[in-house]
Amino acid sequence: MKVCFINPPFKSEYGKFSRESRSPSIGHSGVLYYPLWLIYAAALAEQDGFEIAFIDAPAKRLNEKQTMERVKKEASDTALFVLDTSTPSIYSDVAFGAKLKKRYPRSKVMLVGTHPSVMDVETLEMDEAIDFAARREYDGIVLETARALRDGVTVSSVKGLTYRNHADGEEGSVIRQNPDADYIEDLDRIPMAAPFIRKYLDVKDYVFPAAAYPAIQIFTGRGCPAHCSFCVYPQTLHGHRYRLRTPEHVAAEFRYIADHFPEVHEVVIEDDTFTANRQRVLEICSLLIRAGLHKRLRWLCNARVNLDLETMRAMKKAGCHLIIPGFESYNDEILKNMKKGSSRKLIDAYVSNARKAGLMIHACYMVGNQGETRQTMETTLRAAMRFKTDTAQFFPLIPYPGTEAYEWAKKNGYISGRYEDYLQEDGTLNCVLNTPELSAEELVGFCSYARRKYYLRPWYLMHRLWRGLRDPEDLKRSWKAFWRLKDSLLKG
Repeated sequence: MKVCFINPPFKSEYGKFSRESRSPSIGHSGVLYYPLWLIYAAALAEQDGFEIAFIDAPAKRLNEKQTMERVKKEASDTALFVLDTSTPSIYSDVAFGAKLKKRYPRSKVMLVGTHPSVMDVETLEMDEAIDFAARREYDGIVLETARALRDGVTVSSVKGLTYRNHADGEEGSVIRQNPDADYIEDLDRIPMAAPFIRKYLDVKDYVFPAAAYPAIQIFTGRGCPAHCSFCVYPQTLHGHRYRLRTPEHVAAEFRYIADHFPEVHEVVIEDDTFTANRQRVLEICSLLIRAGLHKRLRWLCNARVNLDLETMRAMKKAGCHLIIPGFESYNDEILKNMKKGSSRKLIDAYVSNARKAGLMIHACYMVGNQGETRQTMETTLRAAMRFKTDTAQFFPLIPYPGTEAYEWAKKNGYISGRYEDYLQEDGTLNCVLNTPELSAEELVGFCSYARRKYYLRPWYLMHRLWRGLRDPEDLKRSWKAFWRLKDSLLKG
């Protein structure tokens, strides 16, 4: 029995749609995330003995017709199609699944990802052709469903599965929700992403602008102990307890990448908060140094603002060159409202310590959260200018279903439009949030203004040139990033 995993086509005429970004879109910077959650589920199914096919349509900019041709060639005998989804692409993804079902009527179609995880019944109600929706962490759900189909038994016992039940003697179908599945505790039993990427994908298709090109993305843990109101993965997929791969398992994947990807010089650790467990970070750093991997591969990670100087220095020594914090706002009241667990004092110390440790910062700022005004946005921008981090991003709040931010915005009538309105026609992010203080147009306009002011000042241009003269790889990265961003920076 074959299981076919598909990252479906969407707006391929405009660019590469990054469905697994935390804000799925076609980015101005050319970013394209690896479909890592789909990769891990596929790797686990393959490890269990299932024959699989894996098609990442956005990576190759395949349209629907081209994707269907790939399916015909590689997976026409598939019994289970597993489709990755996102909020802005959900209508398109459901329609694509329905077309698969029409072409291969004996197959089953499952939707996975953040959106069907929390809008499971609504998703199945969109089209009778969709058989299953997986809720939360879906590796084991896909595997157990595939086993049930292979063995000819009911899926009623597959935890975490919402399914369409065609009851005998009843017209149509009834949607049923099985009890939730437990989160996976032993993450070392999930196959590493890197060997799967080597077998099925091309690293040159994927771009992470903050990293040297090409890079490989991995997860070393799942879940996040923070409770930020807007963050989609902890609230819809993986929960708030940080479950970890062992340091030895992480170091082994670094070794695999070093040995099998000569063109790759950087690893992107995509954990929501890699530094949540300080002792484990230090152990990983020690293993990388002991194996000499810090000389072969550099790396970057998401790191909260409670990270201390000593750990920063250990990370730098082990090959880390850049950390990504979510500063979001420089207003303590707004940080409290979004349950960020940080403060201006912590942000100031973080910037200072990173500079002492020799680590670069890619700072993330978000406008539109509860309490935001034009004045608070300007305060945040002034702080961003003062911090002089290596790079910065400015985005409006995007309230995704399943998050506290979505419930807040929906309850107050601040969300306008349908799911497809989360994007502009060209696939770039749109703003669906209108508060009494700030309209969607004002939020988007401010972010564009902030990016121009940040990146087009003399200090920043000289900073990039200076870094480029010291590090040719950084100069190439900067030039590529500017070329991708130039249109959005120079207009308006």
